[in-house]
Amino acid sequence: MLHGLTGQCALITGATRGIGRAIAERLAHAGANLGIVGTNLQRCSEVAEEIGNAYRITVKPFACDVAQTKQAEQVVNDMLAAYGKIDILINNAGITKDNLLMRLSEEDWDAVINTNLKGVYNFCKAATRSMMKAKYGRIINVSSVVALCGNAGQCNYAAAKAGIIGFSKSLAKELAGRNVTVNVIAPGFINTDMTEMLPDQIKEKLKENIPLGRIGKPEEIAETVAFLCAQNAAYITGQVISVDGGMSMA
Repeated sequence: MLHGLTGQCALITGATRGIGRAIAERLAHAGANLGIVGTNLQRCSEVAEEIGNAYRITVKPFACDVAQTKQAEQVVNDMLAAYGKIDILINNAGITKDNLLMRLSEEDWDAVINTNLKGVYNFCKAATRSMMKAKYGRIINVSSVVALCGNAGQCNYAAAKAGIIGFSKSLAKELAGRNVTVNVIAPGFINTDMTEMLPDQIKEKLKENIPLGRIGKPEEIAETVAFLCAQNAAYITGQVISVDGGMSMA
């Protein structure tokens, strides 16, 4: 086991599957104790037990709609009550409700903006006070290659994910004097439940636009997150790191 994060506490939203689950396992492997946030408490509890037993660390499950400010505040308060601190915050929770703009309902616009962007605001606002007091913290917000390149049928998703970038750069400037770094990961197309549902012909078409010629793995995102959490990344803040096989190269 790598012990670079031993004794640290990490709160991860959208952590029960896909990229979030991979991030949780990678930080657990590095020795961090975890708070697992998802929409379903039973699923969160199952994942918490699995990761806790596998890596012999403490994992607390939290059910939350990240778009709800009071629920996010309660999760942060419960995390602080359990561990006494939050060293690392990973905002990974996100949804898609794709459609061409002319057919995109107001409800689907609001749902994606509220979960993907307001959720980041909710957790950052709730967690930063304790980080500032401790004069230490790592915040990593998960955006998307779509924020950098755009994608037809995803105006709502692209807007939310691009908003995360501007938000994170601004927050990085606010928190830098307190030794709290804020960075963004922009994944490309990653092999998750979402992409697994795509027809094979669509997957092959996607690969044509990826210079490395393949869809990425959740573990490859998790490795980049773990790097940004480490002590060696203390001089990196306000940055967007694309992990996309070269898709966003201009």
